[in-house]
Amino acid sequence: MRILVVEDELKISLFIVQTLKGMGHAIDTSLNGAEARTLFDQHEYDLVILDVMLPDDDGMKICRDFKFKKSTTPIMMLTTLSQVEDKVKGLDSGADDYMTKPFSVDEMSARVRALLRRHSSKTLVLKCADLELDIVQRQALRGGVVIKLTTKEYSLLEYFMRNIGRPLSRSQIAQHVWDLHFDPESNVVDVYVKQLRKKIDSDFPKKLIKTIVGLGYVLNEE
Repeated sequence: MRILVVEDELKISLFIVQTLKGMGHAIDTSLNGAEARTLFDQHEYDLVILDVMLPDDDGMKICRDFKFKKSTTPIMMLTTLSQVEDKVKGLDSGADDYMTKPFSVDEMSARVRALLRRHSSKTLVLKCADLELDIVQRQALRGGVVIKLTTKEYSLLEYFMRNIGRPLSRSQIAQHVWDLHFDPESNVVDVYVKQLRKKIDSDFPKKLIKTIVGLGYVLNEE
């Protein structure tokens, strides 16, 4: 999943980024509202974590503007304001969740997982032929056999499984599984797809990940 973190306090931003990357997500960051608005307009995000108090903008207004443009993108408000009326104001501005500082790694991880589940497919187990991906347990199985994946391999497979039959370019894959700093000249996407193929395809007669020459890859059972 690709997440935008809008937080002007660098230490907190780095803490959030470290936590989310540990969960396997691709993260873009912004320290101010102007840059956040540009990033949001240019890219598709699965979640936005938004600080209420920014140096150049009002987080509540940003939230309303984001929801007006892309109403289905979940937004988690992040702030030191902990009074009930502050939370109500944040939720009324369109936020899907409201977390107050300070917070723990466990709390942030749990809230992020809950938001992504709530706004993703209603199905908690994604399927393609005999390949299954349990997005709650973060576990892959093929033919009933558990496949051990690294965090990045899981993120790559989840992106494929959410786009079954849809051709995905290397750029699209990189943007959702890595981040803005991804080097387009790098072969890291091909390397990880090769590793993933070895785990989910090599021991099975039906190959699910296909190469599309000149574009990228597609996952399907045809």
